[in-house]
Amino acid sequence: MFYLSDCNLTTAEIIQELIRIAHEINAADKRGEAMGLSEDELAFYDALETNDSAVSVLGDEQLRSIAREIADKVRKNATIDFAIKETARARIMVIVRRILNKYGYPPDKQPIAIELVMKQAQNLADVWTVDSE
Repeated sequence: MFYLSDCNLTTAEIIQELIRIAHEINAADKRGEAMGLSEDELAFYDALETNDSAVSVLGDEQLRSIAREIADKVRKNATIDFAIKETARARIMVIVRRILNKYGYPPDKQPIAIELVMKQAQNLADVWTVDSE
């Protein structure tokens, strides 16, 4: 059993952990800049890149193109009810599937890619719909 008293973190340890997290965030931002991707596009790129065969078949530049197009289309189709309504989610899934097919994403790896992209889309939809109001 785990008790809170077992976690005797000092202020210095907490600050050190916050600094480590800030460095990770900074590195991720620089990675996106180096690749020519926005934060949103990088999130979709990372979801697509988890598939090694897609990386080897399509290449890095093609995955960037897919990520850019998915980010653009999902942003334009994100609705406030995205997280709740199945019809909104289904519309986004169709868009993502079409984009993956258009670029020749390996069909056997599409279900996992779509699942990861949908998770990213759901995370970003709230931000996008608030920004557009």
